[in-house]
Amino acid sequence: MRLTLDGICFAYGRRQVLRDISFQLDRGRILAVLGVNGAGKSTLLKCINGILRPLRGRIHLGEKDILKLSKNDVAQYMGYVPQSYGEDQMTVFEAVLLGRKPYIKWAPDARDLVIVENTLRLMNLEEAALRRVDELSGGEAQKVVLARAFAQKTQVLLLDEPTSKLDLKNQLEVMALVRRVIKSQGLAAVVAIHDLNLALRFGDRFLFLKDHQVLATVDKQSLSAETIQQVYDVKVTLQRFGSQTIVVPE
Repeated sequence: MRLTLDGICFAYGRRQVLRDISFQLDRGRILAVLGVNGAGKSTLLKCINGILRPLRGRIHLGEKDILKLSKNDVAQYMGYVPQSYGEDQMTVFEAVLLGRKPYIKWAPDARDLVIVENTLRLMNLEEAALRRVDELSGGEAQKVVLARAFAQKTQVLLLDEPTSKLDLKNQLEVMALVRRVIKSQGLAAVVAIHDLNLALRFGDRFLFLKDHQVLATVDKQSLSAETIQQVYDVKVTLQRFGSQTIVVPE
C-alpha cells in the first residue's frame, strides 16, 4: 500500500509548525525527513500516526483514510518509535509484547507470543528476554523499542531519531536492521533523522523541511549540495567514497 500525505498543516496555538506537507511513499522504501532543530520533523510523524490532529490535509494508506480511524486501528497500520520511551521497568519480553496491544482483546494468545519470540530472535535479543530494559545498554534498549514496533506487524514504521543515543557501531547496526526489515517484509518507513550521512547510507528518498514546509523531496541521484546548504545554511560538498555518497562540510 502507498502512504500518501496531501496538504498537511499543523499549528501549536498560533505558531504554525507544518505548512502544506505532501509526499508519497511506497512499500519497501525508506523516506528520511531532514531539517534543522524545530523544523517540524517530530510533529510530522505524530500527525501521520494520529497523536496530533492536523488542521488540514489528508493522510491515506492505500484506500484507508487514516484520519478517520480510531487510535487502536491506526496502531494496526502504523508502528511508532518516539525519541523517548517508558518501558524501563519492564522485562524485554514484556516491552516487546506491548507491540501486540492493538490486537489483544483480553489476554495475549499463542500467535502473539510466537510473534514476540520471533521478533526477539530477529533482533538477537533472545538471551535478554527476561532482563529489565533499564539494565540494558543504550544500543540494546533501542533495539527493544524497535522490536516492539516490528511486533505490531504494521505496514508503516515511523521512527523519530532512532540513532540519536547510540554510538557509531550501534547506529550502523540499528539502521542496517531497519533497512533489512523494510526490504524483506515490504514495509514503508518514515525516519526523522539529523545525521545526513546515515540518511544517505540507508535512505531511498529525502524530504527536506525548511521554514516548516517542504523545500525538496529528492532521491540520491538528484540530491545536490545546494539543497543541503539552503536547509542548513552550511556550505558542503558531496563526495563518493566507494559505493557511498557522503556530505562533507567545507
